[in-house]
Amino acid sequence: MHDIRFIRENAAAFDQALKNRALPPLSAALLALDEKRRAAIAAHEAALARRNAASKEIGQAMAQKDTARADALKAEVAALKDAIAAKQAEADATGGDLQKQLEIIPNMPLADVPVGPDETANVEVRRHLAPPTFAFAPKQHFELGEALGLMDFEAAVKISGARFVVLKGALARLERALGQFMLDLHTGEHGYQEVNPPILVRDHAMFGTAQLPKFTEDQFMAADMLWRGNRLGEILAPLDGACAADPTVPPSRVLAGLIDKAPTSEQFWLIPTAEVPLTNLVREQIVDEALLPMRVTALTPCFRAEAGSAGRDTRGMLRQHQFMKVEMVSITTPETSLAEHERMTACAETVLKKLGIPFRTIVLCTGDMGFASQKTYDIEAWLPGQGTFREISSCSVCGDFQARRMNARCKTKDSKGTRFVHTLNGSGIAVGRALIAVMENYQTADGSITVPDALRPYMGGIERITKAN
Repeated sequence: MHDIRFIRENAAAFDQALKNRALPPLSAALLALDEKRRAAIAAHEAALARRNAASKEIGQAMAQKDTARADALKAEVAALKDAIAAKQAEADATGGDLQKQLEIIPNMPLADVPVGPDETANVEVRRHLAPPTFAFAPKQHFELGEALGLMDFEAAVKISGARFVVLKGALARLERALGQFMLDLHTGEHGYQEVNPPILVRDHAMFGTAQLPKFTEDQFMAADMLWRGNRLGEILAPLDGACAADPTVPPSRVLAGLIDKAPTSEQFWLIPTAEVPLTNLVREQIVDEALLPMRVTALTPCFRAEAGSAGRDTRGMLRQHQFMKVEMVSITTPETSLAEHERMTACAETVLKKLGIPFRTIVLCTGDMGFASQKTYDIEAWLPGQGTFREISSCSVCGDFQARRMNARCKTKDSKGTRFVHTLNGSGIAVGRALIAVMENYQTADGSITVPDALRPYMGGIERITKAN
C-alpha cells in the first residue's frame, strides 16, 4: 500500500508510475481526500482545545460568581461536544475513503522496468540450454501421462470438476520427488529455512500480501460449518424453500448468503501461494535488522479460482485449481532488497539447471507485472510438446508495499526509530509445471519418461517411467 506522505511530496512521480501501468493519474483525487481528512482532524483538535479551555474558564467564572459568563461557557462546551463528534466522524469517514482508494492501487514499478501494455513488451535477459531435438514428434504432457495410465483427468472431473487431475504410481511419486528435491536444494544450498505453514488463512493475511480486496474473485473461500448443537438443520432449512421458490437461483448462492448471516461461521481463505502465510510471519512485528535477511521456504498445496482464465489451457495441468508449489520468501532491509531479488531468481534458476530443463528468464513489463510487485522476473521452461516457453517461476521484489499493509518493521538495536521491511517472493518452483517440463523434455519415442539424474535418489531407483510403473 502507498504512503500518502510520499504522494503528497512526489505527486508527479506517482502519477507517472501509474501511467506506466496504463492507469490514469490519481494523485489529485487522493490528495483532495487527504486534505479534507487533515482539515477535519485540525478542526477536531481545535474544537477539543477550545472545549478544554472553556471548561477551565467555567471554573474561573464560577469562582468569580459570574453566573452569566459561566452559563454562556457551559452552552459553548455543549455545542463543542457536538462539533467534536461531527469532526471526528468526518475525519474517520474521509480517512476510510482514502484508505479504500489506496488499497486498490498497484505498486510503483522500479525505474528499470520496461514500460509496455502486456506480455509482448517483456524483455528476455538470459537463456540456459538449447531446446532438445527429437527424432519423433514430441507429445504434450497430458498425452504422455494418459497413455501411461498415470494421469487421470476424467476421474478428477467426477470427483471435483474441471481443472483438477489425479496422478498415480510413478508420476505421483515423481511430483513428490520434485517437491522434496527443491526443498532440499533451497534449505541445503541456498540458506532458506523450511516452514510448514497453515494453508487456511484469515482476511488480514490475504490483505497483507495484497490478494484482498482487489482479487477476491481469484480466491477460494472456506467457511467453518461446525455449528454448535443441532443448529445446522435449522440454519440451512431456508435453502430448500428458497431453491424451490426460484429454481433459477443456484443453491450455492443461497448457501453463501446463509453462511454470511450465520453468527457462528468463521471465514478462511485457501492460500493461492505460500507467499501469504510466509510473508505474514513478520506481520505486526519489529524485526531486529541483524536477523535480516530472513529467508523461508515451504512446499504447500495452492488453490486458485482462475476467474480470469476461462478457456485458457483447458487441457492438461498447466492451469489448475489445486497444485503444489515450493515458495521462497525473503524479508530484508530496504538497502538489500534489490540484490536479494537477483539472488532469489538465481536460486529458482538453479532448480531448472540441476534438472537439465532449458529455460529463459524475462523481466516483466509494467503492463504484465503483478499488483504488489516493483519488479518481476519470470522464468519460462521450454515445453517441447507445445514448442514454446511457459512460465514456471515468478520472482518479485515488492519494496515496502506489503510491509505497510502488514505493519512489518525493522530497526537496529541502537536506533530509536523503525522503518518498514522490504518483502520478496518467488516460486522455487511450481511443482506441477516442473513435472510437465520433466515429462516433455525427458520423453522417449516409446512414450516412457526418463527420470533426471537429480531426482533418482528420490525415486527409489526408478530410472524410467513406463506403463508398468
